[in-house]
Parts: sequence; structure tokens; C-alpha cells
Amino acid sequence: MEDMVARSFCEWSWKENKLFELALAMVDEKHPERWEVVAAMVGGEKSAGEVQQHYVILLEDLHVIESGKLDYKLGEIQPSALVESKESLILSSHDDN
Repeated sequence: MEDMVARSFCEWSWKENKLFELALAMVDEKHPERWEVVAAMVGGEKSAGEVQQHYVILLEDLHVIESGKLDYKLGEIQPSALVESKESLILSSHDDN
């Protein structure tokens, strides 16, 4: 699972992540084809399933941040922070592909 999370996060460029965030804000949660529409808005390189999985990872990471379990030093995010087994790894990536 951890490898899948790391691989999924690293395969998203900075631009794709920004388009993903914008698409999430624009497409209603109740839209019957939400993930297909978001995938198209990201640029069509990601499948609806990949986009939905990316969203799940985002929610897990948000939960870790809000719970105060993020491992950091003076604002510098560590490459990974191991948390409870059901939660994802927090990964730092600045890929501008």
C-alpha cells in the first residue's frame, strides 16, 4: 500500500495537481460522472480511477495534517512520516514536469 501511495503521488506533476485542485472546486461532488470530468480537466492523461485514488490520498493526508501527526522540523516537511498503519505516508515532492 505504501509503495502504491508513493508511486501515485510522484506520478503527478505540479501542474496536474493544480488542475486537479481547480477541478475539484468546480465539479459538484454529486455529479454522476465527477471523476471522469475531473480527469478530463486534469488533461486526459489520468483515468477516472487514478483521479479518484488521488483524491482518497489527499483526504488521508489532510486527516494526518489536521490530527497533528505530521512529522516536521521548523516548517521543513520530511520525505516521509510514518503514522498509524491505516493512514498514508506524507511525501514531499516538487516535480514540475
